[in-house]
Amino acid sequence: MTKERLFSASEEEIRSGYTTDVYFDRTKRILEARGNGETVVWAEVTGSALPKDWSWAVYCGLEEVLRLAEGYPIDMYSVPEGTVFRARSSNSVRIPLMNIHGVYSGFGIIETSLLGMLCQPSGVATCAARTKMAAGGKSVTAFGNRRMHPAISGVLDRSAFIGGCDAVSSRMGGDITGTEPLGTTPHALMLVMGSNEEAFRSFDEIIEPDVPRIMLIDTFSDERTGAMDACRAVKDLAGVRLDTPGSRRGNFKEIIDEVRWELDMNGYDKVGIMVSGGLDERSVAALSGTCVTGFGVGTSISNAPTLDLSMDIVERNGEPVSKRGKFGGRKYAYRCPDCLYMDASLSADDNIRCSCGCSMEMIEEKVLESGKRTSKPRSAKEIRKSVLWQLRQISEL
Repeated sequence: MTKERLFSASEEEIRSGYTTDVYFDRTKRILEARGNGETVVWAEVTGSALPKDWSWAVYCGLEEVLRLAEGYPIDMYSVPEGTVFRARSSNSVRIPLMNIHGVYSGFGIIETSLLGMLCQPSGVATCAARTKMAAGGKSVTAFGNRRMHPAISGVLDRSAFIGGCDAVSSRMGGDITGTEPLGTTPHALMLVMGSNEEAFRSFDEIIEPDVPRIMLIDTFSDERTGAMDACRAVKDLAGVRLDTPGSRRGNFKEIIDEVRWELDMNGYDKVGIMVSGGLDERSVAALSGTCVTGFGVGTSISNAPTLDLSMDIVERNGEPVSKRGKFGGRKYAYRCPDCLYMDASLSADDNIRCSCGCSMEMIEEKVLESGKRTSKPRSAKEIRKSVLWQLRQISEL
């Protein structure tokens, strides 16, 4: 029996423009029919404002955009992926994160996909970065794939990892980020096997020894009892995880402290404590100063607010142009290397002084020339490293 296809777009459907907003296809047909098919433009990608109370965001998704745009007859310039950016300058000019130069009818068809590849990943990376900062140096694992469509699991894991998460939970995410996916035990294992100790012992006997032994301890009993079950059943126990439901938590910090006391009192002071279950940056911050050694964070990262980025034509056949509410002219992004404040200029070699006294640097790079990449791809680990460095700068301000 032939299975009906899923509703997810295939890579070929994305590349062919099948998923694009239909008015871009119609615009291409009109331009070509009326003799405007060779009009050369500059188009920029900017954000008007950031979600919630965010004063900065993490630019993420560029690598996938480059894979999409390769072969199109365009030149593309962009700030580096992983850039911590601010949406506007001090005089309200939108910071250009990306600039594209070429015949509009030759690349307009990919605008929908290009923006989607930046807007959602940047939101996820930003939420991950804020959560990592809230954790105070403790580990954060991305657990959010089950909350979103599986077709984007790799995108979610890559974005969360780049934003600062220390580990991801899917095999696809692990392959994309070059890391080993991290998992503990699901409640289902204990429920099907009938007891904590039988499930924990079976995990330890069957699963490869290089997989960290982190046992979920809140399925049947008091967390202290579950922790002792894990210690007795697993020889090299790395940690226990508390996913205590909200209806049973009361004072979650005190439950965590009780588990820590029980572990230490019985000689298991090296066993870590991981917590999960409905956590976000605020609840992570509230627990970061406790004896918790790591956090599993799902929905709040995978369901992060999407950044409202847009692509706008700012120059046509060498002349500045813009729609109402936008600033015309091809612009360059500048950033202060010290405080990370940003500005925009019509010149690539401007001398812009930040309010902190430092000279700003033009941070745009040419990433495509006539549709060909100008440099090798950066790994997710390399990008994440640069993000963490920038987050340290922010935390020191």
